[in-house]
Amino acid sequence: CERERESVCVCVPHQCVCVCVCVCVFVCVCVCVRERERECVCVCVCVLLTSVCVCVCAAGRVATGASGDWGRCRSVLVSNIIRSPVELLKLSVPSVVYAVQNNMAFVALSNLDAALYQVTYQLKIPCTALCMVLMLSRSLSRLQWFSVFMLCGGVTLVQWTPPQATKVQVEQNPFLGFVAIAIAVLCSGFAGVYFEKVLKSSDTSLWVRNIQMYLSGIVVTLIGVFVTDGAQVLEKGFFYGYTPWVCLVVLLASAGGLYTSVVVKYTDNIMKGFSAAAAIVLSTVASVVLFGLQITATFLGGALLVCVSIYLYGLPKQDTSRLQKPSADAEDTQKLMAA
Repeated sequence: CERERESVCVCVPHQCVCVCVCVCVFVCVCVCVRERERECVCVCVCVLLTSVCVCVCAAGRVATGASGDWGRCRSVLVSNIIRSPVELLKLSVPSVVYAVQNNMAFVALSNLDAALYQVTYQLKIPCTALCMVLMLSRSLSRLQWFSVFMLCGGVTLVQWTPPQATKVQVEQNPFLGFVAIAIAVLCSGFAGVYFEKVLKSSDTSLWVRNIQMYLSGIVVTLIGVFVTDGAQVLEKGFFYGYTPWVCLVVLLASAGGLYTSVVVKYTDNIMKGFSAAAAIVLSTVASVVLFGLQITATFLGGALLVCVSIYLYGLPKQDTSRLQKPSADAEDTQKLMAA
């Protein structure tokens, strides 16, 4: 029990850092949107620049680990990136899967009601837990499974927005929407757990792994930029609409990506999901203070479920070996008395 309690205490700082970074990202996005109502930036370009910043920061961390020895740093980067095409291909899998997930989520949102989309998309949380059981041979107690589904319901309530009546009729294909959301949910669980498995199955540095994965992400995102927003980029420029606020959002998103990988490395993907849920709640509370957002009863109920689920999941598992031992001794005693 003492070991389990110690592991829980060690995990808390990483989660807190990740949550704080996510909150800063959400708040800065809100400020940026409020300040720039007329001009909008290309989302794919933001994602691309975020990946570039992550690679630069991770390379800087590798250089720091080499104690400023540029020759050693160069040797590490060359051996793990240029001379390791297999490892690059291995880390390109989650990048491609995440790209598929984002596209499927967009298709699902276009073919499902917003409320139905919010509910079904949160199934990625239990799907991630299932992938961890199947791919990493993890075991979850009944209480932990219960807390996972409670978190799923809590996040749904926190993000719930009442449907608004509209006169505009949009042609939707519910079957296509459900297929797309199912693919997106499976991709989310698989990609996260796959990355965790790669991180924990070798002694390669966490920062090198980040460079390997985000390099693949840069290639995938760059293709997406010219496929989806190529005309706009060619017409208005690559950095159209960028201000210091947008640059700050990109930097904080990069830091969030790095801290998320730290959480996955030293805890797991389920804890990453709990951290993200806590970030949603805290960012909403920050929006109330900064922008006067109105809190609803639905949000309060969802926030309560999120907090309770985090507490329940963090409880140490019950040691059943001690409970089974007395019963075995009792059976031996009964056999001796019968003899």
